[in-house]
Amino acid sequence: MTQEELLDDLALRRLVQDWAVWRDAGDWERFAGCWHDGARMMATWFQGPATDFIEVSKAGFAKGVRILHFLGGISVDLAGPRAIVQTKMTISQRAEVEGVLVDVVCTGRFYDFCEKRDGRWGVVLRQPIYEKDRLDPVDPTTAPRLDPALLAQFPEGYRHLAYLQTRIGYQVKRDMPGLTGPEVAALYASGATWLAGEALDR
Repeated sequence: MTQEELLDDLALRRLVQDWAVWRDAGDWERFAGCWHDGARMMATWFQGPATDFIEVSKAGFAKGVRILHFLGGISVDLAGPRAIVQTKMTISQRAEVEGVLVDVVCTGRFYDFCEKRDGRWGVVLRQPIYEKDRLDPVDPTTAPRLDPALLAQFPEGYRHLAYLQTRIGYQVKRDMPGLTGPEVAALYASGATWLAGEALDR
């Protein structure tokens, strides 16, 4: 790795860490600086421009919605001014489900299409990969009675997260990438073409 590549690698690692800290803290001005113009965000409950994602996140934060992130290992694939950054993560959300306050924790990866423009790295597209999740009552002496038919409608990797988000009023996308399957295979293929210099096809 050259010195320039090492500096790029460090900048990308800082980028994904800043993203999580600033979003969860509600530091919206600095959070906006993580993205490039025209960037997009994909999530269970939102798909669209990053500028809109910031605004809906800000509105939800003001209403008490808490979707928190914790990061693990980071893998960076560099190709000149482009990169794919994968970050192990958990997404946790607390809300009332079927009359019981619960925590849902979803484990997966952030899969980020990043680009260096005018000397600055930013996210062009963030696509989470949802690998597994679980739901726990905050009070362990109680448990919600989930609707099994509704629960079964969602992919295994984010089944409980989708259930919670649906119950509190979000429209949840039902074909997000998981650990295996055609959706994640298509994502990896898009990442390869991005690193090869082709236009983003997602």
